[in-house]
Amino acid sequence: MEATWRWVLVTAIAPVCWGATYYVTREFLPPGYPLYGGVLRALPAGLVLLAVVRARPRGAWWWRSAVLGALNMSGFFVLVYVAAQLLPTSVASVVMATGSVVLMLIAWAVLRERPRLLSLAGAVAGIAGVACMLLSGGERVEGWGVLASVGAMLMSSVGYVLAKKWNDDAPVLATTAWQLLAGGLILLPFAVAFEGNPPEPTPGRILGFAFVSLIATAISFAAWFGGLKRLPAGSVGLIGLLNPVTGLALGTLIAGEALAAQQVAGVGLVFAGILMGQVARGARRRGAGAPGTAGGSRRRGARVPGPVPREDAGNPEMVDVSRETSARVR
Repeated sequence: MEATWRWVLVTAIAPVCWGATYYVTREFLPPGYPLYGGVLRALPAGLVLLAVVRARPRGAWWWRSAVLGALNMSGFFVLVYVAAQLLPTSVASVVMATGSVVLMLIAWAVLRERPRLLSLAGAVAGIAGVACMLLSGGERVEGWGVLASVGAMLMSSVGYVLAKKWNDDAPVLATTAWQLLAGGLILLPFAVAFEGNPPEPTPGRILGFAFVSLIATAISFAAWFGGLKRLPAGSVGLIGLLNPVTGLALGTLIAGEALAAQQVAGVGLVFAGILMGQVARGARRRGAGAPGTAGGSRRRGARVPGPVPREDAGNPEMVDVSRETSARVR
């Protein structure tokens, strides 16, 4: 249980850093470069992680990296940028928050991770909390911006579930590096063709891209995919609701914005939703691991009444372990 909560905290690194990305992008990065923005975010992060793990894709991971890189990195980065240009941050954040429910439903269809009612209630509470935090009723909503935001949410949700489905013995840092490199390389020719020369470097832009690439991408996606490998996809999706909470907190701390009572209530709803998701995950683990229940398993070292098969030198034989020893049941 302690190890599981440790991974909850590790996973939370990602949405917290992503929440800070809105401020950094607005204050330090050049406008009008969505494609180069994605390239300069993905490629340096992928190269850094690749230098750490020093492993290249093998077998199916060549095409898997391309698929996941397109979904989780290149397409997602561009659509998020477009949505940020066409929609208020509040509206885009609420649309992205619905990804917690979408991620649960896709995981149910693809991974057979059936969401518990408490998890769904937590997602609804979290979305309501984000709406309370950010919506004031006077936001300008543009159709193309909503479509871009919904597209980004759907692409990332599918990509995250596929990343979990294809989880194998490959290290998380390696698969994250491969996705980032693939995503950056997919975007690079489009950036050159449609945006020409890359943005001129300035000290502020270099610092901004360094944060976005190394902190909000390399470290954050490694933490996120590490959480996806060890936690249910629905629980990870709820942790992602910390993203808009971080953005609100930065606005309060840096810009000196005062929090209204509605916003405080929204923050409370978000944390309540996240907690509900983790409680549901714990209940699922207890139900699955209980002896004598469906999906449960015997404890290691339990006695097995009667003989069990053993293969010795290619010949199966029956060995009676009921009296003198115990067999390990996997």
